[in-house]
Formats: sequence, C-alpha cells, structure tokens
Amino acid sequence: MKYIKFLLIGMFFGIVLVKSEAVSWYRIYEMFRFQSFHMYGIIGTAIVSGIILLQLSKRNIIKGANGSPIVVPLKENGFKRYIFGGIIFGFGWALIGACPGPLYILLGTGVYSMAIVIIAAIFGTFIYGIIKDKLPH
Repeated sequence: MKYIKFLLIGMFFGIVLVKSEAVSWYRIYEMFRFQSFHMYGIIGTAIVSGIILLQLSKRNIIKGANGSPIVVPLKENGFKRYIFGGIIFGFGWALIGACPGPLYILLGTGVYSMAIVIIAAIFGTFIYGIIKDKLPH
C-alpha cells in the first residue's frame, strides 16, 4: 500500500506522454526526419528539468523517496560508451518508433504489437546479463 504513490505517479506520467503525443510514432518519425520541433521541445524541456532537479538534489533540497540524499556517482571513460550506447539507442528508437519507457504505455493504449518489442527487450537484457563480463566496459 505504501507504493501506491509510485503507481499513481507512473500513471500520471503515462497520461502526460500520451496527451503530449511523445509516444506517437508519427511524432517520432517527424523528429528523425527533422520535420517538426515538437519532440525536440519535449526532450529539451526534460533536459532542462533534469538539470534543475539534479542541481537541487546536489544541494540536498530534494531527497530520495526514503529521505536519504541523492548521490550521482562519477564514471570514468564515460564519453566513448555514452556515444556508442546513444548510437545503439537511437537506432533502436528509429527502428521501433519508441524508446523503452513508452513501450509499456503503448501496450496499455492498445498497440499490442509492442508486446513483441517488450519481449525482445527483456530477452536482450537477459543476454546482456549473461555476456556482460566478456564485454569491454
């Protein structure tokens, strides 16, 4: 019962993504073809919000769900892996028409073909878990 607030926040977030058309394949298609500013505006707003919230958490104004401070660890050699990961993420996003989070929202809105993508994503995560020790990190 104490986790109901997270369920409600997730449902609210899903409604916002659907109403803002952030999960629309056509909006994503327009973005990748540089035909519309709509998605870039949403992504830019998310980046600015994230920067503000991260700065507030660094100043201990915002705390975690359990009241503890939020700590973001520094990572070494991040540039190459972020570029490579971003390229893979972008290809997947362009091919599927959705990034991982909205897959569940699309399934909930009746786009049942996303069940195949969700199963493939879970399978890919499972395979990564098996071979991660053999990959160069």
